[in-house]
Amino acid sequence: MNKPAPRTLDVIRSSQLSPHMLRVTLGGEGMTNFPADQASAYIKLIFPQGDNAKPLMRTYTVRQQRQHEIDVDFVIHDADGPASVWARSAQVGDQLLIGGPGPKKLIDTEADWFLMVGDMTALPAISVNITLLPEHARGYVVIEVLDKKDIQELPSPDNIDVHWLVNPQPDPSGETLLNYVENLKWLPGNVSVWVACEFNAMRQLRKYLKQTRQLNKEQLYISSYWKIGNDEDQHKVEKRQDADQLEIAT
Repeated sequence: MNKPAPRTLDVIRSSQLSPHMLRVTLGGEGMTNFPADQASAYIKLIFPQGDNAKPLMRTYTVRQQRQHEIDVDFVIHDADGPASVWARSAQVGDQLLIGGPGPKKLIDTEADWFLMVGDMTALPAISVNITLLPEHARGYVVIEVLDKKDIQELPSPDNIDVHWLVNPQPDPSGETLLNYVENLKWLPGNVSVWVACEFNAMRQLRKYLKQTRQLNKEQLYISSYWKIGNDEDQHKVEKRQDADQLEIAT
């Protein structure tokens, strides 16, 4: 299947959702052939780097989609990369080259109960997944944020417990989210788990969920969205090496 050609979108507006989360709404003529129902799909933000230089590409999630526009949420912090720097300075009428959208990675809504885990980079996708849950859904959502003011209102079914874990400093050991999840009461029945977070945290959670909880690939979506100290290109290399090692081990 051919990838869709990149399109140019216009900045329609931007809004500061919280101290570390900025929403930029994109639209314009480039949305004409953008497929419908792409909330939680990933897109590539493309930043040209001049003559003969490979453009920088950064992966983000479609948070919401309306008829002629999409919302993209950016985590803003001290060590900003090219995408968040662009988002901070974006003005109405600015343009951005977009690749995608790519496939959506959604939780299995047919499970008996649900567990979603992530940090602020996963908050847009988790927010979409929550809206897909049936009214009778039960389980947990655990989200790590940088500041208590980054906590967002997330309407959810009555029996979904949303836990906000405030941690201003990323944990290189990857154990912050793991320790919290380990202390949750494991519910009976078939679980569907969705996890996206920092690379080291992902590896810790993957080991726990696969080895301790014995989850199979049908029950578990798990991915790293970034790695402490790495840009996205370096992170992609680490992810590929990790996947190769995992395949050898199994």
